[in-house]
Amino acid sequence: MFDIGWSELVLIGVVALIAIGPKELPGVLRMVGQWMGKARKMAAEFQGQFQEAMREAEMANLKKSFDEVKEAATGFNPLSSLQKDVSDALRVDALDKPAETPTTTAVEPPATSIEAPVTPTTPEAPTPATFMEAEAHAAANEPLAITREVEQAQVAQDTAPSEAIKDAKAS
Repeated sequence: MFDIGWSELVLIGVVALIAIGPKELPGVLRMVGQWMGKARKMAAEFQGQFQEAMREAEMANLKKSFDEVKEAATGFNPLSSLQKDVSDALRVDALDKPAETPTTTAVEPPATSIEAPVTPTTPEAPTPATFMEAEAHAAANEPLAITREVEQAQVAQDTAPSEAIKDAKAS
């Protein structure tokens, strides 16, 4: 706190010896020591009271947080929530109701009337126009869209002429 070195203390001692005198100097030093002791006791007492107040405030905060945790723990009962879930799952009246379908977010056209289900139809027989279109694509080296049905039909057509040629040669 105060920055007093040894040389300054010696100077103060010499001035006190000259001003007070050698007979009264020990009594004065004793009295100064007692005042210093009292000042230190008061500082220590103040510091102790301050530390105690800090501990009490900290304990109050801990008690408050402990009470909050205790209240949260008493409100949470896993057995009651489990029992409620099981009873909801085992309820019989829920079985009588039709199952609800989840709503989709996809955009669907508005249904104005109930339509009959569409039945599959057989493909149309090839016409001369379709053969001309296929030849035009073949001339331009553009592939046609090939599906399994078309592949099977092509395999059947490829094998049929060779059998027809064999039959023609045989007769």
